[in-house]
Amino acid sequence: MNREEVLEALREAMPEKRFIHTLGVEKTALELADHYKIDRDQASTAALLHDYAKYMNKEEMMGIMVEQKMDPKLFTYNQELWHAPVGAFFAKTKFGVEDEVILSAIACHTTGNAAMSTLDKILYLADYTEPNRSFPGVYKARRLSFDSLDNAMLFALSNTITFLVTKRQPIFPDTFEAYNYFARLQFEGEV
Repeated sequence: MNREEVLEALREAMPEKRFIHTLGVEKTALELADHYKIDRDQASTAALLHDYAKYMNKEEMMGIMVEQKMDPKLFTYNQELWHAPVGAFFAKTKFGVEDEVILSAIACHTTGNAAMSTLDKILYLADYTEPNRSFPGVYKARRLSFDSLDNAMLFALSNTITFLVTKRQPIFPDTFEAYNYFARLQFEGEV
């Protein structure tokens, strides 16, 4: 699919506000890709497709997750997490994305994990800090994103975990593992 076809598919799959968010994520991902000298096409594709499945029917997502043997732990956590791995599935099957680096970034953009690639971190942080986001700490997260992806990940994960704890929501294990990984890097002086 060319860019216009992808944009049209996105417009059909999500409300206008989410479409604007997606374009903001792409803008930020491209800025970060340039800054960290990684492939712009990978960053653009991952950003554009990251929320493709966000507004899918819950039962349809569940069916895909079962059929594709996705992590069964996902079923015991907030369904807000489901659109990431399901989105990676659609990136491959509907949009023809074969690049595992892009698919990984889409699949972990909601939870993070302890083995994140540069593109994984860029998409996670672009989603977290895109220009339409407004929350306490967003300006610091934006600044950190251009100073150190690892420091920015630690900051974003800390904020996310704190937010979920205050709402008394369960936290997916990959998020804790990601936090622990980046906290260890800082503790060991590597970030």
